[in-house]
Formats: sequence, C-alpha cells, structure tokens
Amino acid sequence: MKETPKIKLGISIGDLNGIGCEVALKTFEDARMLDFCTPVIFASNKTISQQKSDLGIDITFNGVRDASQVVEGKINIVNVWKEVPNIEYGKATEEGGKYAIKSLRAAVTALKEEKIDVLVTAPINKNNVQADDFKFPGHTDFLAQELNGESLMFMVADTLRVGLLTDHIAVKDVAQAITPKLIRHKVTTMEKSLQMDFGIRRPKIALLGINPHSGDNGTIGEEDDKIMKPVIQEMFNKGTLVYGPYSADSFFGSNTHAQFDAILAAYHDQGLIPFKTLSFGKGVNYTAGLERVRTSPDHGTAYEIAGKGKADESSFKEAVFMAIKVFKNRSEYMELTQNPLQKQKTKRAS
Repeated sequence: MKETPKIKLGISIGDLNGIGCEVALKTFEDARMLDFCTPVIFASNKTISQQKSDLGIDITFNGVRDASQVVEGKINIVNVWKEVPNIEYGKATEEGGKYAIKSLRAAVTALKEEKIDVLVTAPINKNNVQADDFKFPGHTDFLAQELNGESLMFMVADTLRVGLLTDHIAVKDVAQAITPKLIRHKVTTMEKSLQMDFGIRRPKIALLGINPHSGDNGTIGEEDDKIMKPVIQEMFNKGTLVYGPYSADSFFGSNTHAQFDAILAAYHDQGLIPFKTLSFGKGVNYTAGLERVRTSPDHGTAYEIAGKGKADESSFKEAVFMAIKVFKNRSEYMELTQNPLQKQKTKRAS
C-alpha cells in the first residue's frame, strides 16, 4: 500500500528581529516533528543559517528555489530572497517589516497554488509592516483579502475556543460596528468551522454582551437588548444553538464557558484577556472561515527576549499540530458531505 504523503506545512517567518524564526526552528529541532508534516519555511538559506547560528539551534535543512521542489522528511527553506537582511534583534525596523511581508506573500502564493497544504504564520509587528502595498492591521485582514471565504479570528486551546465579533478596531467604535448582519455572519462562520474543522455536529455557542452586565436591561446601554438579543433569538429559532448575551465579567470565572463549544466575544480584549489567562501560552490563533487553513501562535514578536534563545516554542508547536488536525478534519468532512451522486460518478470514472 502506498503511503500517503505528509502534509506540507508552510511557515512565514514573521519579523526577523523578533522570536518568529526562533520558535519555528526550535519546533523542528525536535526531529520527531518531521513524522507529522513536511515543514516549508519561506525565507532564505543565509537568513536561516544566521538565525540558527545566533541562537545555537541545531538543525539541518534543504534549500529550494520553489515550494514545488520540497523534499519530504526534511526541513525545507524556500529561497524568497538572495540578499542578506540586516537583523537587529529586539528592534522594530522598517527592514524587519519588509522581509516579514516578503515571506508572508510568498507563503500565501504557495498556499493558493496548492504547493503547500496549510500555513503557520510567525508574529509580525503591525506597525513596521505598513507600506504602500500592505495596509492591513494584521495577518487576518490580509488573508481575508487573499483567500476565499469570510474570516473569523478564532483563539483555540484544547476545548476552549473564543472568537471575536470585532477584532482590531478601537473600543470607541465597537458598539457601532456590531450589527445584526455582523452577528449572523460571525455566528454562522463559527458554527460551520466547529462542524467542519473541529468535528462537532451540533455546536453550542455563547455570545458575550457588549456592555457591562449585558446592559442591565438598558440601564447601562441598549445595544444588548436592541441588537444582540433579537438576533440570538432569531437564529436559535432557526436551529442554531446560540445563547446569550452573557455578562462577560463573570462568564469565565464561574466556569460557564465550559458548557459551550465556543464563545463569541464582542471585542478584542473582552475575549483575548480571559483566553490568554486560561490557556497559559498554549493557545493558537486560527483564522476560521477561509478556503485554506492558517494558524499562528497566540503571542507577538516578543522583542524583549529576541535573539537571546529564551523564547518558548510551545504555542508555535501547538499551531503546527492544530493546522494539521484542522486540515485532516476538513478533508474528512468534505469527503463525508460530498454529493452521493458525485461520489458514484467518481467511482465509475475510476
């Protein structure tokens, strides 16, 4: 029996002055990781050689010109650039941002062309990546433009799953941004991801309120009563197991979150503060709703420890495992839900 090829796992290296290269290389310094996937790092031989030398990381790699040339069972480096970038660990430089985006664009192109199966992105600095041809607040917004589908920022750590109604917008704009249409869209995307990517047939979803105490019946704010509650009731009546809005201040502390398959927070810090507190650095940022699988560690560039060999690769390793798991779950889901008539045609043709 012919062995199934290992999943080709693409890696964009993030900010060269941060810990992105370090956590990626440390992850695959453990040779056992090559049993699960074939890593494809988008950078250059010289850049990776410099990083592994600076950080004392013991790996060997295979350099290729294109992702179509990768060798299974080895760490592959796709040479995206020939020059040698100036690395200044711990500093937010224009050059660091420039090469982070070069790596990301090359990796996304390979993903779209199916030369890699999944993508894990190392952290970027949202400020130094801004350029005339890159005006995005982060990875998620860029990927939403490049890949088909409707994106949802989904933070995952084992059975704790937290998504966001709004992500990288100012707090003062949150209430105005949350509309019935947005709620329907995000809940539907989350429900579909839970079914397709995590194998949960009838997922239960909780929504956190916009205002303190979910508005206290209009005393603190009317958005929860006038916007959230009617949409939640409407979707529940149509068969989606969605509940809320819940008061965010006590939701996690009372362990109420354990009763649900996923939680949809109204805004960034409302969801990410409890998530990162409970996940202990093992969390993964997953972009749900897109036609391709992308994950990322739940931390940033960590300039304060960059170049010192102190970075913990746990979250990056979890991002690798999640990308593999979601890819397999999604493939199984697509096979199971394929039109039966189409299946018969495929069998006859073969």
